[in-house]
Amino acid sequence: MTVVAGSSELPWYRSLNRTQWNTLLASNLGWLFDGFETYALILTVGPALHQLLDAGHYAQIPAYAGTIIAITLLGWGFGGLIGGVLADYIGRKRMMIIAVLAYSLMTGLSAFSFDWISFAILRFMVGIAVGSEWATGSSMMAELWPDNARGKGAGLMQCGLGIGFFLASLVWLFVSALGPDAWRIMFLIGVLPGLFALWLRTGIPESEPWQRSNEQRRAAREKYRAGAPLAEEEKALVRFTVVDLFVEPEIRHRIILVFLGSLTTTLAWWGISTWVPPYVGSVAAKAGLPAQQWASYAALAYNFAAIIGYASFGFIADRFGRKPVTMAFFAMALLLTPVLFLWTQDLYLLLLVAAINGFFSLGQYSWMPVWLPELFPTRVRATGMAFAFNAPRFIAFLGPLLAGQLIVTFGGFGPAATTIATIYVVGFVAVWFLPETRGKELPG
Repeated sequence: MTVVAGSSELPWYRSLNRTQWNTLLASNLGWLFDGFETYALILTVGPALHQLLDAGHYAQIPAYAGTIIAITLLGWGFGGLIGGVLADYIGRKRMMIIAVLAYSLMTGLSAFSFDWISFAILRFMVGIAVGSEWATGSSMMAELWPDNARGKGAGLMQCGLGIGFFLASLVWLFVSALGPDAWRIMFLIGVLPGLFALWLRTGIPESEPWQRSNEQRRAAREKYRAGAPLAEEEKALVRFTVVDLFVEPEIRHRIILVFLGSLTTTLAWWGISTWVPPYVGSVAAKAGLPAQQWASYAALAYNFAAIIGYASFGFIADRFGRKPVTMAFFAMALLLTPVLFLWTQDLYLLLLVAAINGFFSLGQYSWMPVWLPELFPTRVRATGMAFAFNAPRFIAFLGPLLAGQLIVTFGGFGPAATTIATIYVVGFVAVWFLPETRGKELPG
């Protein structure tokens, strides 16, 4: 398969071939299923804990929920690193198939949890499986799409997460009425993506840049085993990919900066935005309205706007550049957090603010599939992206724990969310020092 170069004479979408569109579809669907599974947890963790905990612990449910979400996030970190490394060694396509099958199986098993500890263990396993998919799909998208459309493709791929969130919110709006075991039904529905793996086997090819890099890696290893002297590029190819990230000064500099930017996006979302539905539900309850119904409305508004944010980020970044757009999304998310959690009480206005917040706080995730592939060479691309995307979770998993405890301590969502939102300053400063890569070829 030959990658079609971007043409300045044609609209970007006409410069793409069938294989490239199939790659977008596969990457988008993989991330959509991840999004459905992830948001299913956010929506169902409260009802699940009401069934899995004794009544005497109900007052501590926010803390337990934070713990469950944090454990899932921790598993996501481990799985993401493992999946990224494997994608550089065994291939993008093969790793994507393994990831889809694994999280379908683990999600289904979550439905059979019998206490909160078994639920936490199974959620950790789900996190490992889910985390291994993103870097694989993002690397494949970047390697198969042309330079002039790469940002747009990455944003369209990333919006799969928001579509998954939205679908989970929509499904839960109906499933939640099925009784105390409704949360189990949500996780059983999460088994269905396993069928997608069957199409992946024939629907998309392996990445040609990865195949070339893999051939070079094998040749370098043969020379190394034979005791022949290696060129610098060959020495890099025989190094373990994670080690290789920190050997070359330029790559090391970039991995530190993107780690800080990713930490900002990840910690803020898991520590703040996951509480949007229950917060809106609590405001509705004070007004004498059904809390769960309004929580679902908030999730739908938040995630519908997030889909637009994900997709539009790539188009805006292709027009104005990766750096200014990323910084703008960080700044807007910071400003909108107190507006949502402290300064808005009217429920209908709250839904509008939640939607605008979702555009920026969730939409900003697209900076990673748009920008990260352009910062790392092919031999370590998936590893570098996986490290940047997932390693922050080893810190960010503390966000839900901290937020849950702060909510209990302060007796409300607002002060906790506003405190955690200061992390956006870190990301704003970190990405300033990254190089602008708009319109440039991927590193070889």
